[in-house]
Amino acid sequence: MSRIFWFLLAGGGGFLVDAGLTHVLITVAGLSPLAARVPAIMAAMAFTWLINRSRTFGPSRRSLAVEGFRYWAVGITSAALNYAIYSSLIFITPLLQPIVAIILSSLAATFYSFFGYSRFVFRH
Repeated sequence: MSRIFWFLLAGGGGFLVDAGLTHVLITVAGLSPLAARVPAIMAAMAFTWLINRSRTFGPSRRSLAVEGFRYWAVGITSAALNYAIYSSLIFITPLLQPIVAIILSSLAATFYSFFGYSRFVFRH
């Protein structure tokens, strides 16, 4: 139960980083909703790795480089899934607020990433 709590906490924090940075990049920097997601997702992935490594799963038995590569591999594919769903929602429903698309796409990516991180990255 503790693992799920920390994973959701890390994901919630990552979501805040992602959504907050996306909002700032759209409203302050003038980026499009699609362009703003790229750096926002990267920042969120760095944040979640720190929490998942230190609290959720603990360090793996692999070297830091191998663990990092595996984490980013799962993270990148999760981000691709997240971005594909987000982009589809933005294009299909142009009046949809970006934050709603972020919520829906992030939920799908959460299930995928928990499985990937627990089975592929931090499995002991």
